[in-house]
Amino acid sequence: MFEPLSIAVLLPCYNEASTIGGVVRDFRAALPTASIHVFDNNSTDGTALQAMLAGATVVRERRQGKGHVVRRMFADIDADIYVMADGDGTYSPADAEDLIRTLITEQSDMVVGTRRNIREDAGRQGHALGNKLFNYLYRSIFGTDFSDIFSGYRVFSRRFVKSFPAISAGFEIETEMSVHASRLKLPVSELELDYGRRPEGSHSKLSTYRDGAKILWMFAMLMKETRPFAFFGLISLAFMTTSLIFMTPVLIEYFGTGLVPRMPTWVLSMVLLLISITMFTAGLILDSVSRARTEQLRLHYMATGRRAAREAVVEKPAVPQLRAHRRGPDAA
Repeated sequence: MFEPLSIAVLLPCYNEASTIGGVVRDFRAALPTASIHVFDNNSTDGTALQAMLAGATVVRERRQGKGHVVRRMFADIDADIYVMADGDGTYSPADAEDLIRTLITEQSDMVVGTRRNIREDAGRQGHALGNKLFNYLYRSIFGTDFSDIFSGYRVFSRRFVKSFPAISAGFEIETEMSVHASRLKLPVSELELDYGRRPEGSHSKLSTYRDGAKILWMFAMLMKETRPFAFFGLISLAFMTTSLIFMTPVLIEYFGTGLVPRMPTWVLSMVLLLISITMFTAGLILDSVSRARTEQLRLHYMATGRRAAREAVVEKPAVPQLRAHRRGPDAA
């Protein structure tokens, strides 16, 4: 079924010498016709050498951060289907076949391999709690398309990759991908997969508080760009509420005595009220601008095309049964 398609496996890496060789070899076995590209992000432990010895094409990205690596990968590599995974061995390359099959049969532009055992991530419960909180926050702000926005195991169509702007610098890139798909209402799918513990000698590069703060800031920026009326409306409401708190006792005293003895408080409440009105007006104007930008992104996405992936489904309608053991205990 995959023979007519060009498939590229993209592996962003930073100091994964202990695992990257095995990951490349496992992807080579799982997808024999795929090209495997390892993008090394200034590793100092021989990651690039191990990847080359395993048979991967290695490219070095000098700008530090996963966002920079993903932007480079999407710009440089041309394929029909893109498989992106981490080089730390926590995702099983054997699942790539099922992810690709789901992308084709569901006619999706992105399939996310959601993590079944994320609480086992090297025993770091802070990561599991943060993942749960940020996923809840995402669904509250941007929609319910995704249940695991931080999964690094994803499969994309060419249409998604070549229309994705990729402006993030670090680990926030997965959040930006999810928001991009939700914003343009792209067809997406999820597939629950096992998530393994890091092998001995491999360590997480995430900082619970630093990266959590970056992701929270990214949420705010993406909300400002994609939902400006809600963003500035909340700010307007905050200023309006503060203004009323200062204004109310002054008005009560004025209507009771006819005097305004606390003039500075009254002036402050009026300033806060004007800021509130300004923020509300900015939200209205920027909402129209955001809608126009979304229309342009959608047109670019439609113009990119899907190439051979859709033709493969038409030519080969018979789809092999998915392996039940990868679907959990409820699979038929």
